[in-house]
Amino acid sequence: MDIITGFFGLVEDLTWGWALIPMLVVFGVFITVMSGFVQIRFFKRMFRVLFSKNQTGDPNAISAREALLVSVGGRVGGGNIAGVAVAITLGGPGAVFWMWAIAIIGMATSLVESTLAQLYKRSNGDGTYQGGPAGYIIYGLGAKHKWLAVVYAVCLMLAFAFGFNAFQGNTFAGAVYDSLGVDRVWSGIGLAIITGLIVYGGIRRIAKVADVIIPVMAFIYIGLALLVILSNITALPGVIWSIIANAFGLEEVVGGGFGAALAQGLRRGLFSNEAGLGSTPNVAATADVRHPISQGITQSFSVFIDTIVICTCTAFIILLSPVYQPGVEGIDGIVLTQQSLVSQVGTWSQYFLTFAILLFAFSSIIYNYYLGETALKVMTSRPGALHVLRFAIVIVVFLGATAPGATAVFFFSDPLMGVLAVVNLSVILMLFPVALRILDDFRSQLKAGVERPVFEPTAFPDLDLDHSAWPHAQGVAGSTRVDFAKA
Repeated sequence: MDIITGFFGLVEDLTWGWALIPMLVVFGVFITVMSGFVQIRFFKRMFRVLFSKNQTGDPNAISAREALLVSVGGRVGGGNIAGVAVAITLGGPGAVFWMWAIAIIGMATSLVESTLAQLYKRSNGDGTYQGGPAGYIIYGLGAKHKWLAVVYAVCLMLAFAFGFNAFQGNTFAGAVYDSLGVDRVWSGIGLAIITGLIVYGGIRRIAKVADVIIPVMAFIYIGLALLVILSNITALPGVIWSIIANAFGLEEVVGGGFGAALAQGLRRGLFSNEAGLGSTPNVAATADVRHPISQGITQSFSVFIDTIVICTCTAFIILLSPVYQPGVEGIDGIVLTQQSLVSQVGTWSQYFLTFAILLFAFSSIIYNYYLGETALKVMTSRPGALHVLRFAIVIVVFLGATAPGATAVFFFSDPLMGVLAVVNLSVILMLFPVALRILDDFRSQLKAGVERPVFEPTAFPDLDLDHSAWPHAQGVAGSTRVDFAKA
């Protein structure tokens, strides 16, 4: 066992330890510059997705908004509550600034990876689509790279579907026990049953559930944060100055100063928004849109919601409260956020925060399951395998909820997520010229006066595309299901 843990420890050191974060930052800056600051130029268009419907009218199709909310549900989790608190505790207020910075850069990275997922998506023949990094590896780089897609799929399933779902089950049950006193067994059983009902409905049911619970989750949490901000409005300028000053070492509130703020802000920001890690493109590929760039813009907006909105809410709740003491460590992240909120608006708020944590954890579970389902389709096309996966996810969620120590078994999750990121970044770097061609097509249509650009796959005959996945294009008819496992 020591050999295994040592191996995964080495993998984590080689990825998250020193190489991956600079890679994500440098590549994000490169994409931002080479794309002409695409996340800034298309920022206004991002808000259109909030009012979008599925484009074909097919009741089975997933709209851009539904895909957005599923991905937001996955990005937004414990890291937005506990992770931000830890970043501030270890890195000071300046960590918040660097979280903002990496989010703005990550918006461009997310746009490119999600655009590629849309571009190379395949139709399932029933109005739904599938794709993601495995898809753009196989169809973008060629079938000879199928082994790389399988490596990616295995890491995706183990890290998200099993490892992170055990942790989310633990978070869910812990929050219920701490706030309401409900035994972990009962909350574990309830969570397992609800999870089973949703995952057996597939992506359509997942999307419908996300379309309901994610807005509720976001509005409740943002509402509480606004209440705190408004009640401390005179102190807000001082907090903002503290964030900026600490970020550049003009004032030092924790050991390490500028270095601590930078390291904690980048690390926690990347863990939270997942831009470049190759997870959210799997969901981005399911959307029914007119052009690949449209969903790229949408997923860029997802990063904005996760970090610039939700993480900032947590930061202001903490920094505006008397509970936070600069330089004092040892306070659990969730506890710090909870105590900060209670000190501002009263004890009743801890129950609202518990409810938000429950929704965060649950939305992440169904998102993580879908990533596992996508990964499975790359490895095998046997129908029975999907039922095995669904049953296994329900069991893992239950065990994670009822036996907190069981989550230690999934120590490999973070290292494997690091492998995912390295694979994904390498692939999108190779396919970046293709993404720029698609971006140029989108921009040229806008310049020609087309309000809603339409992607024509026939205009790119050199690319291995599924023409039936673009029903809005002229001359596209019919639908042929493509099996990733046999590609």
